[in-house]
Amino acid sequence: MSGHSKWSTIKHKKAQTDARRGAVYTKLAREIQIAAREGGGDPDANIGLRLAIDRAKAANMPSSNIERAIKRGTGEDRDAAAMEQILYEGYAPHGIAVLLNCITDNRNRTVADIRHLLTKHGGSMGQEGSVSWQFTRKAFFTIPVDQASFDDLFEVAAESGAEDVLEDGEYYEIVGPVEVFKTIHDQLKAASIQPESSGLRMDPNQEIELDLEKTIQVMRIIDSLEELDDVQEVYSNLKITDEALAGLA
Repeated sequence: MSGHSKWSTIKHKKAQTDARRGAVYTKLAREIQIAAREGGGDPDANIGLRLAIDRAKAANMPSSNIERAIKRGTGEDRDAAAMEQILYEGYAPHGIAVLLNCITDNRNRTVADIRHLLTKHGGSMGQEGSVSWQFTRKAFFTIPVDQASFDDLFEVAAESGAEDVLEDGEYYEIVGPVEVFKTIHDQLKAASIQPESSGLRMDPNQEIELDLEKTIQVMRIIDSLEELDDVQEVYSNLKITDEALAGLA
């Protein structure tokens, strides 16, 4: 499994026990709100909402919070702040490209916070399109190894049009084009295989490798960006090695 995938899995686990649980819940609620606004409040008919709810439940978010976020998205809660989803582009130090998926009720505040953090650490904001061409949107499913065998997942991948099945010892990961997300989801469900996490992400077309010290420096900056209230996810083209993961830990 790629270093990016391993790092994502580590952060997914951390979110489940994060001491800043309130901040985690805020981000999850915003994701639910946007999904409900775009596809309706029925998770059976809105796969994006279903995924957002699953992530919220995995983080032990109370059902009342989930229901409230859905009502905000569908407009039943008329006092809810208007949220918008924006993709910002920029560069971390050493020429590493970053994409920041944000959900905010104040884009001026969001872009100011991102610009300040990047500039402080030797990076910069980019114009629209300056970085995004270096990434491809992918569907992914992360499955603990005790949930299924590699052969079972390979069969699901082959039948659903996925591109690859990766393995790192603790997890398998199915990766494929966005268009087959629902097909993979349905095939896994039919096989009674429950992913620990799934969704859509931006994968770099080509990764840049730095030395260990610089890699850890950039990873820490990415962590800081993800801690901003309005930032949901940060994607980069940094090559993340096992050594770097160990060094960051």
